[in-house]
Amino acid sequence: MLTLSVFLATLLYAVLGIVIFIVSFVLVDKLTPGELWREIIERKNMAVALLAGAVAIGISNIIAAAVHG
Repeated sequence: MLTLSVFLATLLYAVLGIVIFIVSFVLVDKLTPGELWREIIERKNMAVALLAGAVAIGISNIIAAAVHG
């Protein structure tokens, strides 16, 4: 049964996970040479897009495992 405390805890973990994801993805963007979004959008670099997607999936898996316990 979904109670208010369970709902608020779920919402808190979701927001926390999204914030951690954004911060870590920005950090990866800063640590890689060049600008990821310029390479993906303007130059249509498929390799960089695949790298960014793989990083996003990896970060998401780590956050999900950490939140799940």
